[in-house]
Amino acid sequence: MTNSELQPLPVGNSDFQALRLCNQIYVDKTELVFRLARLREKFFLARPRRFGKSLLISTFESLFKYGLRDFKGLAIEKLWTDKNEYKVVRLDFVGLKDFSSLEAFNNKLDELLERRFRTVGFQYDPNSHMSLMSQLSDWLDIVPPNSLVLLIDEYDAPLTASLNDSELFNSVRKSLARFYAEIKSNDRAIRFSFMTGITKFSKTSIFPELNTFTDLTLRPAYGTLLGYTQEEVEKYFCGYLTRSAEILGVRCNDMMEELIKYYGGYCFERTATKQVFSPWSILQFFSAPEDGLCDYWMGSGARPSALLQYMKSHYLRNPEEYGAVKSISLSSLSDSPDLKDLTDIGLLTQAGYLTIKSVEENEIAFVDYPNLEVRKAMAKLYLSQLLSGKTARQVGAGSIAKVLASEAAESVYHDFNKLFKAIGYQDYPVQKESQVVTIVQVYMAGSGLQPRIEVYNHLGRSDLEVKAGN
Repeated sequence: MTNSELQPLPVGNSDFQALRLCNQIYVDKTELVFRLARLREKFFLARPRRFGKSLLISTFESLFKYGLRDFKGLAIEKLWTDKNEYKVVRLDFVGLKDFSSLEAFNNKLDELLERRFRTVGFQYDPNSHMSLMSQLSDWLDIVPPNSLVLLIDEYDAPLTASLNDSELFNSVRKSLARFYAEIKSNDRAIRFSFMTGITKFSKTSIFPELNTFTDLTLRPAYGTLLGYTQEEVEKYFCGYLTRSAEILGVRCNDMMEELIKYYGGYCFERTATKQVFSPWSILQFFSAPEDGLCDYWMGSGARPSALLQYMKSHYLRNPEEYGAVKSISLSSLSDSPDLKDLTDIGLLTQAGYLTIKSVEENEIAFVDYPNLEVRKAMAKLYLSQLLSGKTARQVGAGSIAKVLASEAAESVYHDFNKLFKAIGYQDYPVQKESQVVTIVQVYMAGSGLQPRIEVYNHLGRSDLEVKAGN
């Protein structure tokens, strides 16, 4: 079956109206959308990049602006009875992340608010002695009750952009807090509000003004609101799954198992029972299965620069942590800490580098890499730390996967020597056996292999095992 015979994939399309007009595949999440939209409430949801947050915001926008116009054949068509059409303000804070000073940020924020609220009737007077925020507050005060829908995408983008500058971070937070305070004080006008982000700076510690938002982030009922479940992949992408299996010469069941190992495994809810795929990776794979199981999510902007800088200066300092068991309290994931109390594991989990694997006594979450795609990419980050920013190839070590699969044992020996010789002893002194094992593990995992540590069998225990070639 060719691509032209299949319903088009929604690759890179985060606009619900455009997706429906183009007859692209839409994985129907509208029953969950209905559960939320029927309520007069304000919601918050944190998820990693490339998981469909913008498409979800666009879905709410279409529903409240145009009713069921774009929802023909979807679950919500039989559920939604609200005939009203609302004024919708959609704010995308990703456009506010490039600034070098508080003044530059405030100018960007004012420009965005003036432009977006103008579409629903707000008129800013630049000659008035009143600030834009004060004028906006006065306008909200006369807006009819329950007539306005507020949608905020990537609310934390300006904060993560200033994460390594505590003074700028706090100044930006105060500017945003003034806006949220105006929204809170004019709550009567808001029929519905939904806010998304990656990191969780909401609630009382960072923004007391947001304590009226209901946090859906860890709720089991909404664990599959974003991302694709295995059942959804098999239902909506059946033709693409069959086509991919044929191209790669495997059975459909085996193809699905490989997709789960490489792109699945994400869990965002407190019971650790609901897992989803990265939508971006699945769509990219189905669009070109002949390229094989490539790394898509990590190469698509899934590494926010500020977060990456923070993690490099904190968690990534010790490459021995790569394969270590990691745990975090559920309370620290659900209750936002102050900036000084942010944990590396918390940030990594919120950003999708780590995911919930199990929960003990509803208190402690054990987290690990969700799949091979992320595990491999994280190994490359650790290896880059060890090699002062260089790759294994740049220090002469090359791809250990290729060497193990096709060359003699002597080549493996020489590659290991080149790798260890390139590691700066002052920063990463190799003083014990466990450090050697960790570095070899990171090297192999970064090449796409799946090394296992301390494997037991009837002959004893091996330090490290890996399958390569035949």
